Amino acid sequence: MKNFRPLLLLLITLGVITSSSAYSQVHCNLLQANNATAAAHAYNAGYWFSIMELPFLFISVLFAFLTAHAMRGGKFGKGMKFMAWGFLVMAVGHLHMQIEHYYGINIFKSVLGQLSGSIAWFIALVVTWGLSGLGFYSIYKASKGA
Repeated sequence: MKNFRPLLLLLITLGVITSSSAYSQVHCNLLQANNATAAAHAYNAGYWFSIMELPFLFISVLFAFLTAHAMRGGKFGKGMKFMAWGFLVMAVGHLHMQIEHYYGINIFKSVLGQLSGSIAWFIALVVTWGLSGLGFYSIYKASKGA
């Protein structure tokens, strides 16, 4: 990993993103890019990104818990465990969002009602951010030796 260059990777990524957005906005007849084809491809790409999101998110949650378990407690393990639980709540929230987006079913509001479902969604967001933040803070404190 000595030769890993994050700045080069960032520049290449930004170049790819910029060139693809420029490609779809120039209306170049040679490439047959216009609003209709750009919208069709954008919808198709969004569909596949959202489908791919869930397996990778659940794999990340799995490895977060495996990492926390491998650390066997301690200051770093405690922080990683908080982060893993936060990621799990986030994964469930993203699964809920995908179900709502593709099937039109809001699980929280269907089960708990309009007001309680909205409150439950807000609480899930706060729990996700809180656990993740607490985990990062715990690891930060452990790295400082506090």
